[in-house]
Amino acid sequence: MSFLDLAIVCAVGLAGPLLATPRRWHLPVVLGELVAGVVLGVSGFGVLDASDPTFTFLGQVGFVLVMFVAGTHVPVRDPRLRPAMGVGLARALAVGAASCLLGYAAARLIDIPHALLYAVLMASSSAALVLPIVDSLALTGRQVVALLPQVAVADAACIVLLPLVIDPDHAARAALGVVVVTLAGGVLFLALRAVESSGVRDRVHHVSEDRLFAVELRVGLVAIFAMAALAVAMHVSLVLAGFVAGIAVAAVGEPRRVAKQVFAVTEGFFGPVFFVWLGAGLQLGDLVDHPSMAGLGLGLGIGAALAHLVAVPLRQHPAYAMLASAQLGVPVAAAAIGAQLDVLRPGEGAAIVLGALVTLAVAVAGGSLAARTAGDPAADHAPEPPPPGVPA
Repeated sequence: MSFLDLAIVCAVGLAGPLLATPRRWHLPVVLGELVAGVVLGVSGFGVLDASDPTFTFLGQVGFVLVMFVAGTHVPVRDPRLRPAMGVGLARALAVGAASCLLGYAAARLIDIPHALLYAVLMASSSAALVLPIVDSLALTGRQVVALLPQVAVADAACIVLLPLVIDPDHAARAALGVVVVTLAGGVLFLALRAVESSGVRDRVHHVSEDRLFAVELRVGLVAIFAMAALAVAMHVSLVLAGFVAGIAVAAVGEPRRVAKQVFAVTEGFFGPVFFVWLGAGLQLGDLVDHPSMAGLGLGLGIGAALAHLVAVPLRQHPAYAMLASAQLGVPVAAAAIGAQLDVLRPGEGAAIVLGALVTLAVAVAGGSLAARTAGDPAADHAPEPPPPGVPA
């Protein structure tokens, strides 16, 4: 990979912000980056070679950082999460059960033994997509409070399950790796909490800010890449390493300055590189050559929407059920891991990404519907009571 190639990647990465600029569309930045990668990759003009080792490694670095940022989006410290945890967990379990049935049906219809993978894809949600939509539409009320734990549980559970179901022949090895990486995340959390409570981080922060050392960012990157190295050694996907590290940081509380620095590194460079790399490697021509794969992609997206509508009998408004079906991290991870392990059929990776795009359209429609019904008592948008100890 040359500097010219890197300049092209960064330039076409600007398609993400351009496509996401109209606020009324509520489109994620990554959509434009994926499309740009497809146009310049193997399915388009062939300008970018996704198999180039340097490009691949930069994409993997971006993958880890994207999943780290996704982990920090999980609202583990939100005081509204605990009282609504029971409802959110029940809805996530109901969606998971429906996804198992739909995943099995999809696998039988196209005769590919990936029922568990499809079930995980359909059951997944994305805090990194749902929370920005909720914030941009200024949605509040009990429906939003119950939505947060549902999305957090689905996001975390499906990311943990993904390495186990995408390569079932090595599920035992993957399970051991999941346990080890998760325990390492717990150790990281304890270490960060000890540094925070001792006041060391505060002192380092002031010196670093005065002297422009960016020490916290450097230490954070060391921790993230150490987790990634552990995941590689344990034959576990990088998706888990980045996500677990993000959860650990979110549980302690990421300093605002560090959050901005990590955001700049990820969203300004490594994130776009990853999504352009992923798009460049997608062989969309296989969807034409194998029409069943195009049907699979549509089926995965529609199936995810249907699975999440199962929560409606549990008093979830249909608009929020549609919003909860938004997927990004898990399908993107499945496509990337499947390509690396060569466990997917031709066109299956592109079908998985297509399914994620369908859920994105459903989530955008759900968010718009939720905003329009904000004054409807049936939508249960009444403001939630304040947490205990907080004056109304």
